[in-house]
Amino acid sequence: MIVIPGPASQDLGRKVADTLKSRTVPVVFKTFPDGESYLRLDGNVTGEEVVIVQTTGPPQDVHIMQLFLMVDVAKDLGAKKVTVVVPYLAYARQDKRFLPGEAISIETFIKLIEASGIDRFLTVNIHEEGVLNKFSVPAENLSAMTLLAEYFKKKGLTGAFSLAPDQGALELVKEADKVLNGGCGWLRKERDRLTGEIGVEEKKFDIRGRDVIVFDDIISTGGTIAAAVKMLKEQGARKVYAACAHPLLVGEAQKKIMQSGAEEIVGTDCVPSPVSVVSVAPLIAEALAERGI
Repeated sequence: MIVIPGPASQDLGRKVADTLKSRTVPVVFKTFPDGESYLRLDGNVTGEEVVIVQTTGPPQDVHIMQLFLMVDVAKDLGAKKVTVVVPYLAYARQDKRFLPGEAISIETFIKLIEASGIDRFLTVNIHEEGVLNKFSVPAENLSAMTLLAEYFKKKGLTGAFSLAPDQGALELVKEADKVLNGGCGWLRKERDRLTGEIGVEEKKFDIRGRDVIVFDDIISTGGTIAAAVKMLKEQGARKVYAACAHPLLVGEAQKKIMQSGAEEIVGTDCVPSPVSVVSVAPLIAEALAERGI
């Protein structure tokens, strides 16, 4: 097995390779003055089973194009099998036509990545797991929630209350609660389809004097998490933490959440960021080793 750490996931790709004791093939890449991407595999992949690790966080379109190029060149150079690991899958939130005439962006991505020649697809905490049913090749969703919960357990937060910012994330906090054993719940939020503005409905929890961790798959602009943290603090929570698999932290999201009263924001290296302190390398390596690539 050969691991190719993509330009967007070089550290994570190398950690996966180290865990698997696999050889890596470096990627030489650059951006031309006109904005086009250049990419070259600096090693032989002929006849090999290849794993490409490339997240698709911001700038999403650049990282997606790099991913297509890596898959295509690996196949063109004779790779026996190509497994793609996309720790954060961009466009997964656009999985249906919310307004007339909208492009279903994730379906376009799937068509293009399959046309590039992949044999298997892995991702982590995809926003809508049903999206994977649209693939014609084997596609699997892994979850980083146990790893995140274990991080907090090591910090002495066993017994903390796990909260989901909406009902859709309830299964995530149930996973976390199996580690923390402090109970769990969820909030209700509403999104304006035109403006993107999000509101959180007030909801009472028995958390006075307790630690609370708000878990989600993605923290993007931080509005939902900040509103949740503020509400929890007002209800008497002792300390409130925010945790996610994909810390996009667009703009002043980090500042917004911390100013709302959060103690810490914890993310994984699915998306490299200043808060990406939990590595999903063991999770990915285990999936590759157990299922076989």
